[in-house]
Amino acid sequence: MTSRLHRARSAAKVRHVKLLFIGDIVGKPGRQAVRGLVPKLRDRHGLDLVIANGENAVGGSGINREKAVEIFDAGVDIMTCGDHLWDQREVIELLDSEPRFVRPANYPPGTPGQGSTLFEHAGLPTVGIINAQGRTFMRGEMENPFRVVAEEVKKLAPLAPVIFLDFHAEATSEKIAMGRMLDGDVSAVVGTHTHVQTADEIIFHGGTAFLCDAGFTGPHDSVIGRDWEPVVTRFLTSQPQRFPVSKGRILLQGVMIEVDGATGKATSIERVSEAL
Repeated sequence: MTSRLHRARSAAKVRHVKLLFIGDIVGKPGRQAVRGLVPKLRDRHGLDLVIANGENAVGGSGINREKAVEIFDAGVDIMTCGDHLWDQREVIELLDSEPRFVRPANYPPGTPGQGSTLFEHAGLPTVGIINAQGRTFMRGEMENPFRVVAEEVKKLAPLAPVIFLDFHAEATSEKIAMGRMLDGDVSAVVGTHTHVQTADEIIFHGGTAFLCDAGFTGPHDSVIGRDWEPVVTRFLTSQPQRFPVSKGRILLQGVMIEVDGATGKATSIERVSEAL
């Protein structure tokens, strides 16, 4: 791809965009963290935009309209998803009618919903938000995310000087490769899915902010959000277990990124891990 971020914008003064991306919201504790902390974080940091991955918001698996509305009402502007998209049957209502909800763009053609959207607010540069899902160690029927995301970026670039990608993937190599491919063409690439926040935040040479995984929002006295005892039992016995959402030590995890609205280049990136 030719670099988009190095092209000067015509406007003499364009505002920076300060955004918060929230890692996977897990169950009721995760929703409580969003309700309790997002308004405070908005005020404290002067946030312009809050994006959250909501794929685990209902009982730890999936999303529906009721819980999506709860999260939007708490101050989230755009919601992304991932491999648990279909875990709640009611998700079809979001896919059919909610412009603030984005599912992975690399589902096959004809899948309900949208793989990207635009966030527009008076006084701010337009922000394009893309969601994509990896294929390494994940569901194999997805289209190639690298090719699909490249096409989504081409589509959004004339409309949005700032572009953000939530890349929902398992393998660190796949996430880093996506970030490297898009360096200079999008403002930020942030990974989700593993529920373990990484410490590799960086702004690449072309101006793209990158973090391999934003972590998760929910109970951290757990195994990635679930009660740890049945998870350990499963590993010890290889027998099926129920994995209830845990309750203790609730954190909101994610990343704050500031972007120059004139160039689309990220100017700062900072991990967030805030206790409720």
